[in-house]
Amino acid sequence: YHAQPSQGTEQEKMDYALNNKRRVIRLVLQWAALYEDLLQEDEAAMAFLEEFYVSVSDDTRMIAALKEQLPELEKIVKQVSEEPKAPQKKHKVLLQLFNTSDDRAQKRQPIRGSDEVLFKVYCVDQTYTTIRVPVSSSVKEVISAVADKLGSGEGLIIVKMSSGG
Repeated sequence: YHAQPSQGTEQEKMDYALNNKRRVIRLVLQWAALYEDLLQEDEAAMAFLEEFYVSVSDDTRMIAALKEQLPELEKIVKQVSEEPKAPQKKHKVLLQLFNTSDDRAQKRQPIRGSDEVLFKVYCVDQTYTTIRVPVSSSVKEVISAVADKLGSGEGLIIVKMSSGG
């Protein structure tokens, strides 16, 4: 963030520093926006964001051009540092479809809407549970079945993972 060239005119050094600082601020803003939920749980990340905000605020006194990015950075720091709503418990889950029978012994048959599939539901706290739903179930019905099993429907999301990430 504070890298400066050792050569060049004073104006070139200032332009170089300004461009580097803008790039770093943009990177931190994107990172914080992308990982906002996770950052709320990480004290080191929170401390970094607050320290970074203070550093950028200090730099705006010497480099006025940075002032345009300060409100956006302040907004992100405030959003991330806000405590989550007390009674709400967010469940982030991953559903994994798995087959309970041996594929070689299974006869090839068309899938019917009444057939059921078994899902593993992975929670953030490293636990999982299973649900059985009809193949024809909508996303809302799957989420509802998960909510019934977990006892809460707030903050549920479905994430699809593939072998490619």
